[in-house]
Amino acid sequence: MKKLRKTIYLKFARLLGRGRNGVSVPTIIAENTIVKGNMNSTGILHVDGTIDGDVTCEELIIGVKGSITGTVRAQSMHLYGALQGEAYADSLFIAQTARLIGDASHNTIAIEPGAYIEGRCIRSKPSLSVVETKTETKASARVAK
Repeated sequence: MKKLRKTIYLKFARLLGRGRNGVSVPTIIAENTIVKGNMNSTGILHVDGTIDGDVTCEELIIGVKGSITGTVRAQSMHLYGALQGEAYADSLFIAQTARLIGDASHNTIAIEPGAYIEGRCIRSKPSLSVVETKTETKASARVAK
């Protein structure tokens, strides 16, 4: 009975677009699911299955049994499973169960001992706000004169 209530709640929450307390409900790619093609989301994506393509989302969680082959772009990424390809994330967490084959560009990173990484972890420059960009442009213009 509990599982039925939870399933009904998730279905209604997805229909309404929001969960409890205004928190969005994640999109879940289940363990036995294979997706071939690119995925774009403005919310949370939890992958326990397989994706063969590029993924762009706000927050990405690749579960222990999940795998992605392609380029990943996310604000926040938690890697517990496998990623083969490039990763671009502001905040990146790599668990001890993770396999990363490819380069990862990040602003902040946390790697647990035992994680498998074959590639480079490259710290990207933090994104500049509009005010900072305008100030730099004015300073560059003065130097150029």
